[in-house]
Amino acid sequence: MHMEILAYNQKYEPQQKEICDLLAQEIDQNLKGSENRIWHAHPVWFIDGNPIVGYSRQKPGIRLMFWSGASFEEASLNVVGKKFKDASIFYNDISEIKKTDLRRWLKKAQEIQWDYKNLIRRKGQLERLS
Repeated sequence: MHMEILAYNQKYEPQQKEICDLLAQEIDQNLKGSENRIWHAHPVWFIDGNPIVGYSRQKPGIRLMFWSGASFEEASLNVVGKKFKDASIFYNDISEIKKTDLRRWLKKAQEIQWDYKNLIRRKGQLERLS
């Protein structure tokens, strides 16, 4: 895991840090071929420069977001808008994280991707990657 992400996790209270550490560990282990870094002030994992998954602290808790998650067809992931294809889930306690769900979502994240890397070049139009 990138040192910046470790530092990011360290700045939170123990309960939130525990959630962030577990998410980072699971993402690292299960998102093969990815790279990670702090992007827009939050930990994000990329495949071939395309953002796949990341997390951040927000008022409702630690938000785990999948950029292409709306296409996963997973009831536990909340889809907010229709323009972009992201979906997320919030955690407030480590016991809320179901590793089997998380691993399934990470597998889908490798298989189902929308091209966010070229979003600006395509003037806001998303295309699905094969």
